[in-house]
Amino acid sequence: MSQYRNLTTTEIIQLEKNHCRAENWQQVKVKPDFDPGRLSNVEFSGEIKLGIFEKTHFLWGDVRKHCGIYNAKLHNCIVHDNVLINKISNYIANYEIEENAIINNVGILAVNTVSSFGNGTMVQVLNEAGGREVMIYEEMTAQIAYLQCFYRHETEMVRVLQKLISQYSADQSSSMGIVGKEARILNTRSIRNAKIGDYSVIEDADVIENGTLVSNEQAPVRIGPGVYAKDFICQSGSILSDGAVITHCFIGQGCELSKQFSAENSLFFANCGCFHGEACAIFAGPFTVTHHKSTLLIAGYFSFFNAGSGSNQSNHMYKLGPCHQGILERGAKTASDSYLLYPFKIGAFSLVMGRHYKHSDISGLPYSYLIESNDESILIPGVNLRSVGTIRDAVKWPNRDKRTDSVKLDIVNFDLLSPYTVNKMAAGIKILKQLQQHSGTLSDFYTYNNVKIKNSSLRRGIRFYETGIIKFMGNTLVRKLKNQRFSTSAELTELLKQKSEYGSGQWLDVAGMFMPAEAMDELIRNIRTCQLPDLQSLRQFFQMVSDQYETYKWTWFVKNFEELTGTSMTAVHPDDLVRFLHQWQEAVVNLDNQYLEDCEKEFSLEIMTGYGIDGNETVAKQDFAAVRGLFDTNSFVTTIQQHKKEKFEDGQKVIEKLLLL
Repeated sequence: MSQYRNLTTTEIIQLEKNHCRAENWQQVKVKPDFDPGRLSNVEFSGEIKLGIFEKTHFLWGDVRKHCGIYNAKLHNCIVHDNVLINKISNYIANYEIEENAIINNVGILAVNTVSSFGNGTMVQVLNEAGGREVMIYEEMTAQIAYLQCFYRHETEMVRVLQKLISQYSADQSSSMGIVGKEARILNTRSIRNAKIGDYSVIEDADVIENGTLVSNEQAPVRIGPGVYAKDFICQSGSILSDGAVITHCFIGQGCELSKQFSAENSLFFANCGCFHGEACAIFAGPFTVTHHKSTLLIAGYFSFFNAGSGSNQSNHMYKLGPCHQGILERGAKTASDSYLLYPFKIGAFSLVMGRHYKHSDISGLPYSYLIESNDESILIPGVNLRSVGTIRDAVKWPNRDKRTDSVKLDIVNFDLLSPYTVNKMAAGIKILKQLQQHSGTLSDFYTYNNVKIKNSSLRRGIRFYETGIIKFMGNTLVRKLKNQRFSTSAELTELLKQKSEYGSGQWLDVAGMFMPAEAMDELIRNIRTCQLPDLQSLRQFFQMVSDQYETYKWTWFVKNFEELTGTSMTAVHPDDLVRFLHQWQEAVVNLDNQYLEDCEKEFSLEIMTGYGIDGNETVAKQDFAAVRGLFDTNSFVTTIQQHKKEKFEDGQKVIEKLLLL
């Protein structure tokens, strides 16, 4: 039995006294307890269903407004219980408005035709000339977007994947829009073909068109003043505000685009923060941040990235159009007024300073500085491994995860050292030694892919990479053994066995997620052969791989321990492990001491310049201490000292257990 009924003659008379009218009152259906006194100056057309209006809503400034419909025109609408609709200057058409929603002072809210609400929109990312289009949808993850964007050579896989997304988009399509329960839409000019999720807040926006706000109570989406958003998806917990202009974009969980930021044909994944500047055709992986008006990000791939003021790139050399791209691997940074002429590829956790006009691929030398000197690009390999700033970044990212949704779509691995980056360090050592062998050990400079490397920088780079590899491998071994019980060599050997074939070779950083290349190959085969029947299965595969990260990492360790020491893990003696752990302790202490030395520079007299403005050097020190604190009590310094102590103690416990065998 339907929960709706026709209006009674008495109710129609009362509605008309309240200046309400309808093309056909027979098309207006209401719930049994409907109160016509809660409607005033309303015009109805098409099929209308109305709930009951019993509650009082509280607006800004503690203003109370009883729910109901006032000063509005509705066409083909379903209005559920306790909704407040007021001051609609044009009309609401083809919308289902769910419980406790508020729509106040809105120009137009309408669906014009069958719409997918942004699902299925093609975003022409990375290459403005086309060829890397990503089809977006409500539940897209950074990893699924990565597949679409960077594996175009797997044509059948991409075809099957986009067919699944097209089907998903078709399933979301409707001629009726939705305003979810508890949503608030206030003082907004135009909303067309948009799906507004539960608990969304839209206030003082300008235009919202062909988009979806994937909002919920745990992580509401917020759209603020002056926003123009067209052909887009906003995932849970995201914020668009303060004049942001967004076209053909995907906004991931916990992202904020604000303060006149503009973006087109771009993807932003978990926890990106973008303010003032502009983006065009970028793939912004998790934790991509840009804060400055003068910054342009264009045609690039970034993740865990921080753009300095005035950062700029060029992807157009006036030949075949804007078809060039840049890759800045995870953790890269650009300093103020930096410039890269694409194509360019920057290694993980590297820093770019100055302006660089020659194309280069320096991804094989991670943790480096790329600086400009006399119009030359100078590379300092590995130096960022000893920078306290690199450690600070690794610590801050997990603490800055804004995702409050219980379902976190993007898989993010925060490890500073991983098989991915350590493989690159090992390759970096080979590159540097080959340069040394080819040009001789006495050369002042070495040339590599259009950059120059000083002799002293090359030698230090090899040492940095060797230390970083030992640190990661020792960390992995200690993590494996510190909480395990073993009393015989046989039990130890069993513990040390690898449990998977995946992980011994190449590793990938798939938009924030580490995975072995073998797992990616399996995934592509499964998609290509339709063994993953839907997008949910694809997400589950990525999650399964992520859950096996430690297992795959151990496989990597077993292979590389043998290469490093010449000892097979199946035949390793406890004394071999003890010797290795002593080497690891030395590496950890060495690096931590360099971090502390780097920290101490931040407390030098030179850094105190500007403190104690009206006093002498003593006053400057006192003022600095009052504002910045002291080196010995600085929270980050004490964290490093504690980390150093804990790592050493963990290693000692494992060593003592091994010595008992």
